[in-house]
Amino acid sequence: MAESFAVSGESPALSGRLADNVLLFARLLRAAGLQLGTGKILDAIEAVNLVGVESQRDLHTALLSQFVTRHEQTPLFDQAFSLFWRNPRLMEKLMGAMLPTIRTEKDQEQVLRRLGEALSKGSEAQSDPQEQEVELQANLSFSDREILQSKDFEQMSEAELQIARNMLQKLKLPVPDVRSRRFQASNQQARIDMRKTLQQSLRNSSTIPLQFKRNRVRPPAIVVLCDISGSMAQYSRMFLHFMHAISNHRDRVHSFVFGTRLTNISRYLRNKDVDIALEATSCAVEDWSGGTRIGLCLEQFNRLWSRRVLSQGAVVILLTDGLDRGEGDGLQKQMDRLSKSCRQLIWLNPLLRYDKFEPKAQGIQSMLPYVDLFRSAHSVSSLAELPHLLSQSRKQVA
Repeated sequence: MAESFAVSGESPALSGRLADNVLLFARLLRAAGLQLGTGKILDAIEAVNLVGVESQRDLHTALLSQFVTRHEQTPLFDQAFSLFWRNPRLMEKLMGAMLPTIRTEKDQEQVLRRLGEALSKGSEAQSDPQEQEVELQANLSFSDREILQSKDFEQMSEAELQIARNMLQKLKLPVPDVRSRRFQASNQQARIDMRKTLQQSLRNSSTIPLQFKRNRVRPPAIVVLCDISGSMAQYSRMFLHFMHAISNHRDRVHSFVFGTRLTNISRYLRNKDVDIALEATSCAVEDWSGGTRIGLCLEQFNRLWSRRVLSQGAVVILLTDGLDRGEGDGLQKQMDRLSKSCRQLIWLNPLLRYDKFEPKAQGIQSMLPYVDLFRSAHSVSSLAELPHLLSQSRKQVA
């Protein structure tokens, strides 16, 4: 006999609130870290209508096929499904206490422990998480905002992370323009344009009006290489919001992510809607929260993309902890080539948040000689320093 279940105290097939509950379930999964856009939610509702809800297994299969895109998301989905479809309001409360992403077995154990503790307290009324966020933002004093901006992303609650994401979306990257090798006409008497001067002299033989030129100026290309391995999961997810912001604020931004392979996500981040942009990115990338092969991925970038995106005056921002698990990938050689191909190479490393940090890892030691700036990227304030860093001179390694 098929297993029965309740939604808001009634059978979903009879209550007329099935679509509402699917929407609520999707919203809670998004709060837990799954990238679910409007299109996926509508597809899930359609899938449920097609499959029917004769049993819990049918509903589970329909929602799983639409909401889960990677294997590591399955444990979170299964736990959420089991609890939510018994009591949606209770599950909404529990999800607020969960980590935004599931990265390791240790994280999964912590999620299950929190769920168990919350279940023992019974089902209590829970206010809308969006209302909590609005209330928290309204109550933040100037000093509170400063504290939050300096707080490590790893130590933030889900409500604080959402506020931090909003802060990152407002950051801009006003990189100074660079002079091109090409010239353009100028009224300033800087450099004589001999070719145009001779052309004018042929039209007017009595006088030779001098024509002048100057170097064109244009904004430099910004190339971002973001490590999405397991050790960087929380920081890379926050940094993606910053990458989306600068991609929509300025031209010539090229975005890449890497773990065990390199993926170009530039076109996805150009979408104005951050949710749609990150959902498309999530679907395009296959090596989230896995291992790291920095040397191999840099070799792919240098071979396939360097000449396309590293035009004159390009700035490269590399976000990684430098904990390379690749062997024999020629990390030093690839870093040397990357450094020589750009005007400035900035390395942002979350490990620098530790006061007693020492570059003892082999990967870090291999990379350091080739970077111009070596700074942290563990908080909103550290990322807000980027415009100032980009204006500094070369080879200022911390």
